[in-house]
Amino acid sequence: MTPFTVDLQGQTALVTGAGAGVGLAAAQALAAAGAAVVVNDQNPDRADRAAAAVSAAGGRALAWQADVSNRFQVGSMIEAARDAFGRVHILVNAAGVVKLGAALTLDEWDWRRVLEINLTGAFFCSQLLGRVMADEGGGVIVNLGATAGHPAPLAEGAAYVASKAGLIGLTRQLAREFAPLGVRVNAVCPGNVAEDGFPDAPPANAQRRWGTPDEVASVILFLCSDAARFITGQAINVDGGENMV
Repeated sequence: MTPFTVDLQGQTALVTGAGAGVGLAAAQALAAAGAAVVVNDQNPDRADRAAAAVSAAGGRALAWQADVSNRFQVGSMIEAARDAFGRVHILVNAAGVVKLGAALTLDEWDWRRVLEINLTGAFFCSQLLGRVMADEGGGVIVNLGATAGHPAPLAEGAAYVASKAGLIGLTRQLAREFAPLGVRVNAVCPGNVAEDGFPDAPPANAQRRWGTPDEVASVILFLCSDAARFITGQAINVDGGENMV
C-alpha cells in the first residue's frame, strides 16, 4: 500500500503523547512529509525513543517530556518548540490515558486523572498554542478522540468515554472561536485500531479487520494539510465502519 503523503516542508508540528501508538505514527507521518516535529510524552524514555526513530528516518525531531495536564509544563514545551524551530504550525493532541471499569466502583483519582490528561491537557495545549498561532498567521489543531466518545459508549469506562465525548465538544467550540483567527480545529476518532499486534478474532465492523496506527495517522496528516483547508469543527471516525454495524 502506498502511504498517503503531503508537503509540509518548512512547517513545525507539536505532537503530544507521541511516544507510542497513534501519536508516534502521527509524528512519523508529519516528519516524513517534511515537518520538524516536537515529540512529547510524559515518559522521557518514550519521548527520546520516538524522536530517535523520527531522526533515523531522516526527519527533524526534538524530544520533550511534559505532563500536558500541567499548564506550566505545557507553556515551557511550547516555548522550547519555538526556540528550536521557530513558528509552530500544527498541534496534534494525542496524549491520552485509558482507565476502564464499572462506574459504580471507579476511583475518584482515576476519574480526575483521565479527565485531566485526555481533556484538560488538550485544552491547555490548544489554548496556549492557539494564542501563538493566532498571532503568527494561523495553524491547525487535530485532537485524537475515539469512537467511544463519538458516538458509542463502552461496556465500562465512564471516565474515558466522558473525556473523549468532551473532547468532541471542545473541538467544535474551539473550531468556532478560532476560525476567525485562521486556526482550524478537527478531531480524528479511531476505533478497532490494534497498536500491539492483531487479535485473532476480527472486530465487529463493516470491513471485518483491525486498523493500524498508520491508517489513523494518514487522516491526521490530511487534516494538517492545505487539502483540508475548508474543513473545521469535524470529528471523523476512522473505524472500518464500526458505527454502521
